Amino acid sequence: MNAATIDRTEIAAEDRYRLLVDNITDYAIYMLDPAGYVSSWNAGAWRFKGYTEEEIVGEHFSRFYTEADRASGLPQKALATAASIGRFEAEGWRVRKNGEHFWAHVVIDAIRNAQGELIGFAKITRDLSERRIAQENLSKSEEQFRLLVQSVTDYAIYMLDPKGSVSSWNAGARRIKGYEPDEIIGKHFSQFYTDEDKAAGLPETALKIAAAEGRFEREGWRVRKGGTRFWANVIIDAIRAEDGSLIGFAKITRDITEKRQAQEALEQAQRDLFQAQKMEAVGQLTGGIAHDFNNLLMAVLGSLEIAQKRAIAGRDNRDLINNAIEGAKRGAALTQRLLAFSRKQELKLDAVDLANLVIGMTSLVQRSIGPAIELRTSVPASLPAVHADANQLESALLNLVVNARDAMPNGGVIQLSARKQLLRTGDVEHLPGGVYVCLSVADEGEGMSADTLQKAIAPFFTTKGVGKGTGLGLPMVQGLMAQAGGALVLKSSPGQGTTAELWLPLAAQGEEKEEQEGPEVPATGIGRALNVLVVDDDPLVLMNTVLMLEDLGHATVQASSAEEALTILQDGPLPDLVVTDHAMPRMTGGELAKVLDERLPGLPVILATGYAEVPGGISQELPRLAKPFTQAQLEAAVLSAAS
Repeated sequence: MNAATIDRTEIAAEDRYRLLVDNITDYAIYMLDPAGYVSSWNAGAWRFKGYTEEEIVGEHFSRFYTEADRASGLPQKALATAASIGRFEAEGWRVRKNGEHFWAHVVIDAIRNAQGELIGFAKITRDLSERRIAQENLSKSEEQFRLLVQSVTDYAIYMLDPKGSVSSWNAGARRIKGYEPDEIIGKHFSQFYTDEDKAAGLPETALKIAAAEGRFEREGWRVRKGGTRFWANVIIDAIRAEDGSLIGFAKITRDITEKRQAQEALEQAQRDLFQAQKMEAVGQLTGGIAHDFNNLLMAVLGSLEIAQKRAIAGRDNRDLINNAIEGAKRGAALTQRLLAFSRKQELKLDAVDLANLVIGMTSLVQRSIGPAIELRTSVPASLPAVHADANQLESALLNLVVNARDAMPNGGVIQLSARKQLLRTGDVEHLPGGVYVCLSVADEGEGMSADTLQKAIAPFFTTKGVGKGTGLGLPMVQGLMAQAGGALVLKSSPGQGTTAELWLPLAAQGEEKEEQEGPEVPATGIGRALNVLVVDDDPLVLMNTVLMLEDLGHATVQASSAEEALTILQDGPLPDLVVTDHAMPRMTGGELAKVLDERLPGLPVILATGYAEVPGGISQELPRLAKPFTQAQLEAAVLSAAS
């Protein structure tokens, strides 16, 4: 390679470096001569400082400094440092051509020739104004946050190190817990806990949960400096570095003792109010039930007393006995109403022909309302079958008719009607859209105010006066409708009478219609007399059941308790059947049936119970006889169990 080639190579390299430097715009890169005068200027310098190359080359670099820096001799010190140690680096304010200040990072490197002589300086400047502003804003924000935390007095806000020692303390912590910063910083936070919580390891558990899940929150007793306790809401948040390592915890504690005391006072007031309402409801219920049962007992006792006198005189008393039986049946119906209200009674839902049901009830309804009330019916025979429990629907309808009668003490008209109607969702509360049958009972009574109408379905509410109603009729009807997928709707206003609507869903396609029950017919006998063990702790019920069975031709053995029954079974011959009451002291009938199933498998047992639901722990397959029962019902149960 000759000299000319070397010269061209060096020139090409210099050109490349010049092009590289001249095209850098994020840094001001320029040269100074040994005295500090600008000798070169790149595009970045032009962008940062605003001077063109023609304007600045040959000018002293000190013009980029503030007046205060020039007065202190900073430009000369920078060059002297660079010349002395080879490099000067600093950050500070610099001045653009238009006088605007910007924060700059400056590096000045001394340039020497091969002989070590200083031939100038290379100066690189970077505009860090945005970073400086961000740092200032961050610093300002941190200061504001520090002042905020320190100024909060309703919350104890402080930091813990990873081991749980207190590392900061705000004014709220000082007010709530009583410690000054120099008394508590460096101490473990567990000293705020009660002795029992510390013994249970709650402070350590709290930190472990916060470290594992990021957060721990709980309420509990905490201890002030003086030893007094306060009820606190505590939150502990884990604080982690960018690499995920745990560097401590932020802890916020609030004294909510007054809030807890207020809540406890409110809960006590609510309990007192509930107790008062319960006692009022019990009084209303017992008064109404006592009135109804007294009327029924009057009919039963009066009829039986006169029947007894007629029997002694040899006169016919069938009408009196029938009257007593009817009174007893009404008492049983009242009991079933209570059971339907007190527990979710099992319904037998089938397709029901509403027109036939109403026709079959007409004579009963007319007798119930008396001659002063006119009953009008409008129930088309073409109505589709509805999905309901026929027996319960009859009970609900009779209840509504009796209410309508009571609303018209001076007589009037009760309109009983039914129609098919398409409902949109929302037309009737709690019912989805679809086709329903509406069975309504309308009276011409005084009607109800808006306030009374709103309370009408509330349990125990009645307008019939103390001792004249239980307040269970409408709640029972509402419950039955809800179980069947329908709804009870009451419409009334003062002077306009009341209309009660039963919205019933249609029966599903192919659902079999429920056959209406006719009068009770004695079951066909089993062809032989049975030996029956009868168990009941009530001597009157025991005697009545025994007499019914013996009248049917069966032999009986009596026991007044489950224990006595087990003794009889152990000592004597085995009976063909056991009929036992359920609710007995020491051992229930259900428990007796379970023991018999273990000791004497195959021995039939009938459980007589007045509860609407199967008592807990009793087999669903165990035959049941609902109290009170008739002789025909008892005979049917015996026939079924002995077959």
